[in-house]
Amino acid sequence: MIKQLFRLTLNSIPRPLLIRLSYLAKPVLQFALKGSSYVDPIDGKSFRKFLPYGYENQRENVLSPSTLSLERHRVLWLYLKNETEFFSKKLKVLHFAPEQAFYKRFRKLSNLEYTTTDLNSPLADVKADICDLPFEDDTYEFILCNHVLEHIPDDTKAMQEIYRILKPGGTAILQIPQDLNREFTFQDDSITSQKERARIFGQYDHVRIYGKDFFQKLRAIGFEVEEVDYSSGLTSSEINKYRLAKGEIIPVCTKPISPSIKV
Repeated sequence: MIKQLFRLTLNSIPRPLLIRLSYLAKPVLQFALKGSSYVDPIDGKSFRKFLPYGYENQRENVLSPSTLSLERHRVLWLYLKNETEFFSKKLKVLHFAPEQAFYKRFRKLSNLEYTTTDLNSPLADVKADICDLPFEDDTYEFILCNHVLEHIPDDTKAMQEIYRILKPGGTAILQIPQDLNREFTFQDDSITSQKERARIFGQYDHVRIYGKDFFQKLRAIGFEVEEVDYSSGLTSSEINKYRLAKGEIIPVCTKPISPSIKV
């Protein structure tokens, strides 16, 4: 019953309204699921179970009741916290389609000059098209763009824009839903109905399924790409406690100081 309700909610309520409604639901969910079996590393709170999530195929025990984080958010948080200076170094940061799990926490960090952008999100400071950004070249030292590119018909142009506004030596983390069993990305622009997109791409507003060639596409834009498998350094117990997706790759992209490819 809960799985069907969550699936119906995700597929029928527009995302901007869903974001607003979720703030009302969080206190109730936290109280109902309090316990000690699983921990959200973002806020340190523990629960007897997490919630299901998925637009088409529901994944059990993955949505944190407190931060509304998913597997990808929690692994990224752990990576940023333990492997980077994101929480301590002075950085000019741009965050595309800011996730609720991060938004208020990043906003409060005194070391960050933090800006958010999106076309529709109520959390965006700047309403902008990712394929035609209103920012100057070489502006940002750190860019977060997570689970956005799979929504964009011209993802090459979006990658080029991210590369353009990233400072030389800067870092962009560009997470996407990825099928690592696929060598090549699948895209079919003739699929336009929401029902068919949900069936084939896994979500009604996705336009492709990325394969392993995603990393090479980023390199062709000009990025240096490190394929970070952060969970490989964790124990099975830690992966289960934090409810992570084992083997998920974080694409950590750097703009060379002296780029050989100009976009």
